Amino acid sequence: MAKFLIKGSYTADGAKALVKEGGSRRKAAVEQMLSGLGGKVEAFYFALGDSDVYVIVDVPDTTSGAALSLAVNASGTVRLSTIMLMTPEEVDEACKKTVSYRAPGR
Repeated sequence: MAKFLIKGSYTADGAKALVKEGGSRRKAAVEQMLSGLGGKVEAFYFALGDSDVYVIVDVPDTTSGAALSLAVNASGTVRLSTIMLMTPEEVDEACKKTVSYRAPGR
């Protein structure tokens, strides 16, 4: 499973719909969407500040995470930032890989 942190900011139309629908129904809709992708919600929080909602999700693969992001952003009611999360063990594996890289100007 791939894990993503989703940060969302509602547009004016999205905020109006949220006020009408309520937070619990919005969370249920997100859970239903993820279920259709074979995923699940790990955490769901509304917030004040730069983003209106933070959601951590598990989906089968990165293409499912991309599909989720594309579908929600295409709605025009929420602007998402989708961030892939990695476990410490995945970072350990990345650290073991050899990468041939030349820094600019060197």
